Amino acid sequence: MRHIVGRAMVLVLLAMLCVQGCSAESSKEKPDTATPVPPAPYSGNQEYVLPDSAFAREDTVITAACGSASGGVGVLVQAWDPERWEPRGKRYFRLPDDVALADFPGIKAISSPLVDLCGMMPTEPSPYGVDDLEYMSPRVRALFDLAFTRMAVVFRNPDGKSTHAGFLESGTSSDNSVRLSGATGDDEQNAVMSPDGRSVWFTYSDSAGRHRIGSRPAEGDHGLSDEGPATGHGLPLVVSGKPPHAVQANMVHLAPDGRRLTATAPQVFGHVFDTLDSSGPLTETSARPATLLSGCVGIVGWIGDDRVLCRNQSGSFQAVEARSGRVEGAEISVVDSSELTANAVIAEGMLVSADRKRFIVAVHMPNDRYGSRSDGTDFQVVSISGKEDTPHIVHDALTNSTVFLEWR
Repeated sequence: MRHIVGRAMVLVLLAMLCVQGCSAESSKEKPDTATPVPPAPYSGNQEYVLPDSAFAREDTVITAACGSASGGVGVLVQAWDPERWEPRGKRYFRLPDDVALADFPGIKAISSPLVDLCGMMPTEPSPYGVDDLEYMSPRVRALFDLAFTRMAVVFRNPDGKSTHAGFLESGTSSDNSVRLSGATGDDEQNAVMSPDGRSVWFTYSDSAGRHRIGSRPAEGDHGLSDEGPATGHGLPLVVSGKPPHAVQANMVHLAPDGRRLTATAPQVFGHVFDTLDSSGPLTETSARPATLLSGCVGIVGWIGDDRVLCRNQSGSFQAVEARSGRVEGAEISVVDSSELTANAVIAEGMLVSADRKRFIVAVHMPNDRYGSRSDGTDFQVVSISGKEDTPHIVHDALTNSTVFLEWR
């Protein structure tokens, strides 16, 4: 399990990231046009039409990383050519000082995927307990709309007690961030974007102290809509579908047809579930029926209509049939036994390609995704068939703190 960090370490250790292209105006990407194109194959959201941009084109890999610029902190999102590993486009979200990036003693703890993304210090654990990459990648992906134009955030009041959901626009000043509520005593956390970017979803406490899932529109009066029950703030949200709805669970990946999803939640038996008809947490009641994927400790994603790629207990990867839960085919080894013994390294999966033939892994020291300053994370593209070479992904802008979010 890896660990996370506060704002000071982000400023010191990630300053080089901004040199690679963290300009607030994202000048190297061509402006989006109004011409609609078929949406990228983000499972379950095929009915949405996206504006043409580098982030909406087929065979594009999207990454995110926290970095510093002009004395502040921001999130750099990049679209990559997966053959040459050169950026196709960049977007930057500058974070205001009152956005929650980390938890500190004496103030209200925040559950937000942004705390995972921007953290690197062993003294600050993940707000979600488990920060393996199979857990982190889908929940960080949920911060953004399909087109990566807006990012959901949680604002923390100066008193350290009230928290409010909001969002940022890419390439704009942090002064133009939108706080969707401002009432004293608000307890809104786990902010994520709807697929179309028109609303922010979050967990909150109502007037009776019950935990609920809520949403607020990005435009207009930002009025609160109650969307359903929640199980506290300890599990992240993923919003999908048209109209959108939320599921509260870990490792959420929608099947290509959008009818099933993978997920895990405490005290819930199984890994594959029918898509929920309404917003709510994954519970023993809502999760029926379910399929347990044999030997699966980390879910990387779907590799077909009925097959899921898992990391198993030995540290290798395997295809598992989603209806029966049975393992199919041979193990896919990324780190051989000699490396496991001599170098004590592990491989974690982050995402599956849109053609379902490849997946990206990060090889790193156990218990530390970021490694030491001299020993960075080794990113690799692995063939699911095992019949192709395993190229290493190398670029100065891909650092130990990079999270791979999507392969369109």
